[in-house]
Amino acid sequence: MRIGELAALAGVTTRAVRHYHHQGLLPEPPRLANGYRVYGVRHAVILARIKRLTELGLGLDEVRDVLADDAGAELAVVLHELDADLARQEAEIRRRRERLAGLLAQAKAGTLPAEGPVPPALAELLGGLPVTDSPSAAKDREHLTLLAGGEESERILEAMAPLTRDPQVVALYERLDELAEASRDDPRIGPLADALAAAVPDAVVAAIPAEGPVAAAGAYGEAMLADFAPAQAAVVRRVMELLADRMRR
Repeated sequence: MRIGELAALAGVTTRAVRHYHHQGLLPEPPRLANGYRVYGVRHAVILARIKRLTELGLGLDEVRDVLADDAGAELAVVLHELDADLARQEAEIRRRRERLAGLLAQAKAGTLPAEGPVPPALAELLGGLPVTDSPSAAKDREHLTLLAGGEESERILEAMAPLTRDPQVVALYERLDELAEASRDDPRIGPLADALAAAVPDAVVAAIPAEGPVAAAGAYGEAMLADFAPAQAAVVRRVMELLADRMRR
């Protein structure tokens, strides 16, 4: 048989046949004087087996191990490993579909936040925050999305629920907006920082881990501060310091 006939018999492409030759999976056949390969039934049997194994999901390295083991013991091991891997993938797909179902339910109810797919606790918090066009409020919502995931984050988000019922929250955001063009020594910085820190419930402070994002130093803190105008950054830095003090008490 020529390479095209062999490929057609096994249901693969000639390119695949050449690739299996290159990978050492399919033995090279003898060649005619003109250089053409001449394949026999044995090549067709091996090629068909390679196709079946790859269709099961085996990688070429695994196929090579299976082909090298005439007793079939290697195949049994590989198939068990493949079955376990497929089970893990199946569980992950089921988990993702459950998460997707929750998001679709939020979308249908009109409660899916603008920030996109977020954990239920964060979606509930964002959905309960007062509606405002404050740039500082929008920025705070973005920062909150970084808390998504993990038990510690869940506790923090749940502890923040009272903020959705605090009428002064919007006013505090607006006061922070007013500092967008202010200097670092603006006299409004200290009082606003005190008010913002005081608005954070004790339960939130208690839920923050010692090494958490409230720390005034570190990569996260510096990145957050860089996201604000100078006077606003001074307020946020002072708030983080005040919350850190409360954590140490």
